[in-house]
Amino acid sequence: MYQKLFFLPVLFCFFLAACNNITDGGENNRKQQVIVAPNPYAIIDKSPLDVSYYPVNYPMQKMEGKDTASLVARVFYSRPQKNGRKVFGNELPPQCIQQYGTYWRLGANESSEIEFFKAVNIEGQNIPKGRYTIYCIPFENEWTVILNNNLYSWGLHVDSTKDFAKIKIPVAKMNKPIEYFTMVFHKSAAGADLIMTWDDVKAVLPVSFN
Repeated sequence: MYQKLFFLPVLFCFFLAACNNITDGGENNRKQQVIVAPNPYAIIDKSPLDVSYYPVNYPMQKMEGKDTASLVARVFYSRPQKNGRKVFGNELPPQCIQQYGTYWRLGANESSEIEFFKAVNIEGQNIPKGRYTIYCIPFENEWTVILNNNLYSWGLHVDSTKDFAKIKIPVAKMNKPIEYFTMVFHKSAAGADLIMTWDDVKAVLPVSFN
């Protein structure tokens, strides 16, 4: 009888120890599940590639059978971040990211490209169907946007002999700064506007195809 009473507390201690081990193991397993190993095949890009379409979200509309209008344009670009830096100014980098009066690829990494799937008109200039590099020369009050035939290049390698069109567009100031450089199409009365914005700056390229 005394022996049985003696072993009861001992068994209870073993039971608690076993429960603790199970609990600890579960917590450890949960911790291990959230550990992400580094990707050995690719480095995470700080300026990810983005694509904007007109009509807006055209691929999704097409997959859902809602594409009531034909594809007109799309733009490929990489989205750099402000990260607390001054974006536009007269100073040389790194005092600001982009100096006024110097060429800018309108993004990061590879040259930004715009493709038109039908002939369009931009500020009185006829632009044939096709794919173009798009870059600009920014100033405080206006940008000169350039369409060029030098495709598939890293960075911006300006070859003015391949410039196809130059368009001057005004710049507006916004109340709230934008962290990521953004290019997106918005519907307009004549077709679509390509809106380009970063920090507190907004420039609009009017594309007419109606």
